[in-house]
Amino acid sequence: MKKLLMLPISLALCLTLITGCGSQAGGPSEVQPTETSGAESQAPGEETKETADISDTTDTAVRVMALKGPTAMGLVEFMNESESGAVNGNDYEFTIAASADEVTPKLVQGEADIAAVPANLASVLYNNTEGQVQVLSINTLGVLYIVDTGDTVHSAADLKGKTIYASGKGATPEYAIDYILMKNGIDPEKDVTIEWKSEHAECVAALAASEDGGIALLPQPFVTIAQTQDDRIRIALDLTEEWDMLQKDEETPSALLTGVVVARADFIEEHPETISAFMDSYKKSVDYVNGNMEEAAKLIEKFDIVPAAVAQKALPYCNITFIEGAEMKDKLSGYLSVLLEQNEKSVGGEIPADDFYYERQGN
Repeated sequence: MKKLLMLPISLALCLTLITGCGSQAGGPSEVQPTETSGAESQAPGEETKETADISDTTDTAVRVMALKGPTAMGLVEFMNESESGAVNGNDYEFTIAASADEVTPKLVQGEADIAAVPANLASVLYNNTEGQVQVLSINTLGVLYIVDTGDTVHSAADLKGKTIYASGKGATPEYAIDYILMKNGIDPEKDVTIEWKSEHAECVAALAASEDGGIALLPQPFVTIAQTQDDRIRIALDLTEEWDMLQKDEETPSALLTGVVVARADFIEEHPETISAFMDSYKKSVDYVNGNMEEAAKLIEKFDIVPAAVAQKALPYCNITFIEGAEMKDKLSGYLSVLLEQNEKSVGGEIPADDFYYERQGN
């Protein structure tokens, strides 16, 4: 399998195409794997298929990266378990990064094996490495919300004629809000005023300064953080729900997505059983986080993602999930198609081919 190709300089622009929901102040935190014992020994010449399968998942070092925010939250039970030793026979090294530009070079240069990244960035990576990255699963649906301070927005139609504060121009937030507006018969250029800010904090400041009530587009967990600063802020619209309503009659409905899990294609080829074991452990972790939010929030703070108090309030709105196989392909390809229509650079120029979508045998 060919080694990953270095991305062209133009990819730097594409690295901005994220929701921004995962960035918080502070550097990356790392969870180092502990030493574990290897597989039981076997007499020479007695290797069987079962032994070959076990050897693939035993003592394999797996380097995993994720971004601070919802794309990392679903991993925390998995990360916590790995501190006690190997998980399903594999040693894991987890790194939580503050931004995508920390993750991309590690993945491209073979210094990371698996990464949780923005959904559109996965497509950019695939296209710029000639297919050397595959997507394993969707791990986060949409985390974008319309909030207001005047209780004036109760449907997408209510946005007509309004001013919306937002950050993320030229990235997922812009594409998502434009799609929602246009599908509801609202021209983003003529029927609303979107004031683009450089940071989410500027949007919150603009809300606070609006005497008659302001409206903003914000991601989780920043919505929850903002609500702790201004109790007038309420969630008016969930853009994921709005997207779903628009897609419900489509033959293969897409979804508003935030994050996916990708792996290097050569690592997948060399360690198929390790990848399958990783996915099983990841799904288990996601189920734990969604079913035990109070305890999960403590782990989220432990791994320096966001404070526990924020995490516990934000988790119900972070849409953490685990979707693989055919459903993943339908939702992700549809989402990327929407982005392609608005800006082909947002997906790396074209929709990835079928080999972009990893499917486990038997699933």
